[in-house]
Amino acid sequence: MSFKRKIALAGAAFVSAFLAGCGAGYRPVVTPTNPSGPPAQPAAYATVISSPSLTSAGVVNVVDYAGDTVLAQAPIGPGPIAFTLDQTGVNGFTFNSDGTVSDFPANSTLQANKVVLTTLPAGAQPFGFMAPTAQLWTTDLTSNDVDIFTGAQPAIFKIAIPVDPTPIMVIGPTSSSQRNYAITQGAVASSTACNNSPSTGPMGVADAIETASDTISVKLPLGKCPVYAVQTPDSQRVYVLNRGDDTITVINSQTNTLDNQCPPPTGCLNKSGQLYFSHPTLPVSTTAVSATGITPPNGTAGMPAVAEPVYAEYNLATQQLVIADYAGGTITIIDVSLDSYGNDSPTFGTTYTVKVGNGVTPNPTTVTVLYDGSRAYTANQNDDSTLNGSGNGTVTIVNVSSHTVEKTLQVNGHPRTVVSTQNSQYGKVYVASPDSPYLTIIRTDQDIVDTTVLVQGNVVDVRVSSQNGSAGNSNNTSRQPGYGVPCNLSAQQYATAGVTPGSLLQCEAQSISALTTLP
Repeated sequence: MSFKRKIALAGAAFVSAFLAGCGAGYRPVVTPTNPSGPPAQPAAYATVISSPSLTSAGVVNVVDYAGDTVLAQAPIGPGPIAFTLDQTGVNGFTFNSDGTVSDFPANSTLQANKVVLTTLPAGAQPFGFMAPTAQLWTTDLTSNDVDIFTGAQPAIFKIAIPVDPTPIMVIGPTSSSQRNYAITQGAVASSTACNNSPSTGPMGVADAIETASDTISVKLPLGKCPVYAVQTPDSQRVYVLNRGDDTITVINSQTNTLDNQCPPPTGCLNKSGQLYFSHPTLPVSTTAVSATGITPPNGTAGMPAVAEPVYAEYNLATQQLVIADYAGGTITIIDVSLDSYGNDSPTFGTTYTVKVGNGVTPNPTTVTVLYDGSRAYTANQNDDSTLNGSGNGTVTIVNVSSHTVEKTLQVNGHPRTVVSTQNSQYGKVYVASPDSPYLTIIRTDQDIVDTTVLVQGNVVDVRVSSQNGSAGNSNNTSRQPGYGVPCNLSAQQYATAGVTPGSLLQCEAQSISALTTLP
């Protein structure tokens, strides 16, 4: 064999050995794929204020949305009466029975050393809080003014603005808004006059406060005993609930007037040449329809004779105002949609009324609407089948599209507040009852009572950090009992409490155990 032949055979053998060592065929590379699992739960919180008694320190409890557990807890001032979160959903404020204001972070960083107490001037009687970002607006019933505080903890007093008598709340879009409105009741006979006899109350006034100059630009007339107001997110409308005459006053906050520029039958033409009408007043009862001469476009079917609207939410997804009617035992759903130019749409004022609760007088005190506008949940404070305060109240679930009741659930105690968040595969509704130490949590994918969370003392109020997990907190006003806002306890419990019926002390008391110890 020649030398060249040997070299060729040796080279071939080397190549064969090399290939054999590397494998004779294609080797697939396996890349493992990990299962995605369920979507991450949103970083949302429910902040619960509770009170063991009227004189002991209240407690702020931060409840985790995902785990339904108390993540953080801290003491605040004694006997908290009113509570709200600011627009970020991070900072909380309470007004306490000793005249102080507690300011605290409403998230997992909460600790006792982060709670700041602010002492108000002697004799001050704050009633309604509104908390834009880095600000706190509060009314003072003693001096009939609106006090503005600015900055982070602690908020620093800036100015007091005189307004009409009995200011019960401030409403506006943000701290950078052009104007906010002080909702005033006029010279009411007493702190519970609009609770006990709202139809005999005086007419209210909305004072427009220009934020650039902190001055009053205009005073707009309202109905009898205004008790609550809602600002739309686009800053174009404010809706004021007049408990005393069953009407909703509509303010065009862009023009700073009542929404009456284009009344029927003449109306106005928009920029596309289409006819539209304005609506300064919306009735929510047949009595109000007769008194105002205004009939909703779709008639009055289902309207109660007396409604007494006390709370509302504006739903952005459906452009509807959903209202809790305390005396009517109903919720009212009103189309308040606008056209592309900011004028009232052709369907504006279309009204649907839905009966809620199981009993004759369920007395819904609040209502919350899921962010997608699909369902509404009402807190029926007196929906007690035993009629003596020994039974529990209820929450009614209403299909907002079909205007029908889906079901009514029993909850712990007699509920005063419902709030909701909907920012994952399902949402949650939090129910607060002032005669119960349990926060009831309803899961919205099945509409069942999912669990309860025990806190220290009875629940005063609850707020969520966001209704959709990203847009901040839209519910940044407080609701303190009295001046037309329904009292904390049920009518049946008042009868056994041993205090003067209709008194503000009775109205503000936080628990049945505290009431029974009073003279």
